[in-house]
Amino acid sequence: MQHSPGFLKIVDDAKSRVKEISLEQARARVKANPRVVLLDVREESEWAAGHAAEAKQLGKGILERDLEKMVPDADAEIIMYCGGGFRSALTCDAAQKMGFKNVWSLAGGYKAMAAAGWPMTK
Repeated sequence: MQHSPGFLKIVDDAKSRVKEISLEQARARVKANPRVVLLDVREESEWAAGHAAEAKQLGKGILERDLEKMVPDADAEIIMYCGGGFRSALTCDAAQKMGFKNVWSLAGGYKAMAAAGWPMTK
C-alpha cells in the first residue's frame, strides 16, 4: 500500500516513542504468557475477513474510548497489530499516553503473521 507523506510522518513520530516487537518475539511472548493481550486494531471488516486466533479486536477508531474497559490493568502486556505495522504504532503511542506501560507494536502486522503461518480464524 502506498501511504501518504503526512501519514508516514505521524507514524514515524509515534515509532520514535513506541517499542516494536518482531513476529518471533511476539510468538514467544504469547506462548510463554497466556495473559498477554494480542490486540487487533484493524477495522471490523478487516477483523471479519480473518484474524489471529487468540486476538481480541479493538479498532483504532475507538481504542482510546474502550481500551481501559477491555484491559483495566495498565501494567498488562499488550501486543498490538494492524495490517502492516503502521496503525499499531499509532495505537501503542496513544495507549502509552493513557498510562499503559507494557505495549508493543508488531512489526509487519497481520500480513507478516499470515505469511508466517500464525493460526488464524474468521
